Amino acid sequence: MSGEESRERAARLVEWQAEACAELGSRLSAELLLAAAADVRAGGPCADALAGYEDAPGMDAIALRLLGAVHGLVLTGRAPELARYYPTAGGAFTPDQATEAGDAFRAAVAAELPWVRDWMTRPPQTNEVGRANLLIAGLLRATGGTPLPLRLFELGASAGLNLRPERFRYTAQGADGAEGFAWGDPGSPVLLANGWTDGAPGWLTAAAAERPELTVVERQGCDLTPIDPLSPHGALALRAYVWADQADRHARLEGALRLAAALPSPVVTCGAAEFLAGVELKPGTLTVVWHSVMRQYVPAEEWARVDVELDRLAAASTPEAPFAHIAFEPVREDHRLRFRLTVREGAGERVLLAESAPHGLPARAF
Repeated sequence: MSGEESRERAARLVEWQAEACAELGSRLSAELLLAAAADVRAGGPCADALAGYEDAPGMDAIALRLLGAVHGLVLTGRAPELARYYPTAGGAFTPDQATEAGDAFRAAVAAELPWVRDWMTRPPQTNEVGRANLLIAGLLRATGGTPLPLRLFELGASAGLNLRPERFRYTAQGADGAEGFAWGDPGSPVLLANGWTDGAPGWLTAAAAERPELTVVERQGCDLTPIDPLSPHGALALRAYVWADQADRHARLEGALRLAAALPSPVVTCGAAEFLAGVELKPGTLTVVWHSVMRQYVPAEEWARVDVELDRLAAASTPEAPFAHIAFEPVREDHRLRFRLTVREGAGERVLLAESAPHGLPARAF
């Protein structure tokens, strides 16, 4: 591609992400990215920030890297003029401020280009806590009333925040509109409220009644570039990748960071197939492998090896040492991505249970 063609492609990727942000309720992120796309086309500082990434595949999420880098500037006090529009820095944004906020965004990129360029070298890591809404549903379904303690292994775990799902609080209206659903510690610092659009499904309320508590005796994750949530740099990265005008997501993240400090859970640096090769079933426990919105980042040949390991564990499953595979991943249907929860118990068939927005809330049962 020519330089102009590459910039145009990058601008379109940024605009696509702006549309996604708007659909997911972040008007601030959408307007800032639209301003960034225009600046890329004009050859401004945002074009300089994305230089070398114009032809990157869409899964590299260059727009989210740029957005996270600038949010990091705001959170560290390096962009005070822009901070007035960021709720996470005590500011506020209204749509009529889009032009001035976009100008401040471009100015911040220009003033801190080395910072932004350094941030761009690392893949985005959201570790979305809301996805535990689907994980806990899959876990409760997979336990099937068995009293066995759990071993939880997460692929693409990022900072490992979703390795503590039994420590969160979940609520939703009942399926009949009357009786509510609630599960987990009422005093948890992480509240996932209004988790189901049409009320919590009957199978979930029944499973929750059978298992008012879950005991997790082992928890571990893997990631190619794990984040340490207890380090200042790691916590900053996690906060920066949550859109600044979505207060509920930030509240869940802050609560999850508090739990991470109280209950450390290791995340090892390795690929998913290598990680699974070291997992064996143990009698007297239910072994669960879980992953969410990460499969598209794994090369096909690597995922083929993952499937081999998952099939190995499924074939080894017994009543004394059962296995379950829980996935919350996108599938393309009717030209759209739909994010769906599936559960496979042992060597049985995969069951489709629910779908939700990519951040995990609210969900809709099938």
